[in-house]
Amino acid sequence: MFSLRMRLFTPTMLPARRRTGRAALLGAALWVLCSSTGHALQCDRAPAQPPPLPAAAQADNLGVLKLRLLRYACSDAYDRDVLRTLKRATSYLLRRADKVRRPAVVLDIDETALSNWPEIVANDFGYIPEGPCDAVPLGPCGWRAWVRSAKAGPLKPTLDLFKTARTKGVAVFFLTGRRDRADERAATERNLRDAGYDSWVAVLMRPPEDNGASAATYKAKERQKIEAQGYTIVVNVGDQRSDLDGGHAERGFLVPNPFYYIP
Repeated sequence: MFSLRMRLFTPTMLPARRRTGRAALLGAALWVLCSSTGHALQCDRAPAQPPPLPAAAQADNLGVLKLRLLRYACSDAYDRDVLRTLKRATSYLLRRADKVRRPAVVLDIDETALSNWPEIVANDFGYIPEGPCDAVPLGPCGWRAWVRSAKAGPLKPTLDLFKTARTKGVAVFFLTGRRDRADERAATERNLRDAGYDSWVAVLMRPPEDNGASAATYKAKERQKIEAQGYTIVVNVGDQRSDLDGGHAERGFLVPNPFYYIP
């Protein structure tokens, strides 16, 4: 997750005086967290069934799409899908860890190792890079302020994979699109430790001035650098295709994330 993150343009991105009526109600309805992946607040406003999509000849309705995302996150479907992915990653790790030289695991941070669900729903699935984050759960929540708060919770299946890797003596690298600013690095590392990720080889963050390459290109180059140190990346886990594209890992595992997109 970084400054090029693409999210739905939503009512919370408009001036406060314009966020009234149905938009305000929808924003309030989207304050949710759900269970083992770090989603753990009330889901009573989520629809019992996903709202129907419009006819094929029509464009998708933004409000309906957001309600469907809310339903997915607040049911056990999201937790099941995350757990299924991380079980496969763990199984592959256990098969390969003893068979390669200097085995390593690479983990993305946002929506992979840590869940930013409070920030996501406070912003009604939008992205606000700057500004305070002192009105959660009602929003808005500036991304940089959220990072500095170090309040993201762990995705438990990823934490379990991390602990399995460390028990097996496998090196773990965190590779994120978060920017390598002093305050954000300190907060990110504190957040990881508080969430239970108690040892790693490195947290690789993107330089603040690097706005050229796509996330896919940036991360592939960073994995190549890890390999150049003599490691074999047996497992690479992320929530975006850009976390996995570009090779330099034996196997990539994609955690579900329909909430935003990073190219």
